[in-house]
Amino acid sequence: MEGTGSAGSGTAGRELKPLIGVLAAMAVSFTGTRVAAVAIPWFVLVTTGSAAHTGLVAFCQMAPLVVVKALGGPVVDRVGPRVVSWTTDLVSSVAALAVPVLHAKDLLTLPVLLVLVALIGAARGPGDLAKEVMVPEAADRGRIPMERAMAVSATTERLASTVGPAVGGVLVSLFGPMTVLLVNAACMATGSVVVALALPRTVGRPAARTAGTQGYWRSLREGLTFVRRDALLLTVVLTVAVTNLLDAAFMSVLLPVWARESGHGPALLGLVMAVFSGAAVVGSVLAAVLAHRLDRRLVVLGGFALLGAPVRLVLLGDLPVPLVLAVFVVAGLGGGFINPVLGAVMVERVPREMLGRVNALADSVAFAGIPFGGLLAGAAVGLAGAAPVLLVSAVLYFLATTLAGLRPYWREMDRPGGPRAPAGRLSPEQAG
Repeated sequence: MEGTGSAGSGTAGRELKPLIGVLAAMAVSFTGTRVAAVAIPWFVLVTTGSAAHTGLVAFCQMAPLVVVKALGGPVVDRVGPRVVSWTTDLVSSVAALAVPVLHAKDLLTLPVLLVLVALIGAARGPGDLAKEVMVPEAADRGRIPMERAMAVSATTERLASTVGPAVGGVLVSLFGPMTVLLVNAACMATGSVVVALALPRTVGRPAARTAGTQGYWRSLREGLTFVRRDALLLTVVLTVAVTNLLDAAFMSVLLPVWARESGHGPALLGLVMAVFSGAAVVGSVLAAVLAHRLDRRLVVLGGFALLGAPVRLVLLGDLPVPLVLAVFVVAGLGGGFINPVLGAVMVERVPREMLGRVNALADSVAFAGIPFGGLLAGAAVGLAGAAPVLLVSAVLYFLATTLAGLRPYWREMDRPGGPRAPAGRLSPEQAG
């Protein structure tokens, strides 16, 4: 009996190794991305003094991310997420390294910076997608419930979002934004090495059905048709597209402008982002334990209610910093439940051989407004000031999520009373 138990433990360890490897790669690369999320907007804001230029830089990074991610789904399925992940992380690392190098040589003009952040965004889209696609495969190998795996994945991302901004804010204050971009480049390079060398080679292979058997455009069209015909998936994606636009405007422009105008500076900007992300980590951990027992629709709508309007309205007044941080904590706790639930819904409804394409297209539609968030917010702040834009953003966020929750399709988010269908299988209604 003891020998059997030992063998079982060894087998369990081997089965968990793929998931641990994917999560490690996600952790380091996402940390680098979040570090840069403090450095780049602050660098542009303090060197140009223009909220519009800050929004333009955010647009030039996010627009390629959305476009390349949308078109890259068939490539991830055909080439394999493992190869896509380590190659794109390497490209991001080189592009991020070029920013401080060119700045040190006095060659970093605004157009050059726009090109480099566009390259970073173009590489980050398929790179992030590839890691997301490997999570369900790794979870299946470890026999881990999908909601729990998605919650752990979301927790990893949230932890990176906690550590990254905090480290970024401190480093920007002490050494300047160019030093932070060196950290970003190192993180992306590490993520590439983890996937290329440490992840088992059996993980992230090309999808068997698409490898060499389907043309690119047919494969892309198949994924698009699936998204369009799944009413729940399409409704959720469109709702998240609106909230992502508003969140991008808030994080890339409105929050930095508030930090500067209130006199707090980049250290508090990083602290606010880190506190929010830290609370979201706790929310994701709670989701790993509780989400499968709760009403999914209420969890998602409640999370949106806490995440949207409160963090915007609290910045309108000259309120004490502890109160601002407390509101961001509550918002993070609620928001931490959203992605694990939506991620589980996605994986349950999409066939595994189509996961790269469908995930890419769904994410791209959901991300479509992100490039314009910073651009629109920068222009609006220049015309009307930060306070009116914060108020309008809070109202739009509340209306978008509340009205979407009334759609009948959202009831399909909750699992039926009977046994759940295997992940990645179509229901009879979808198959028809």
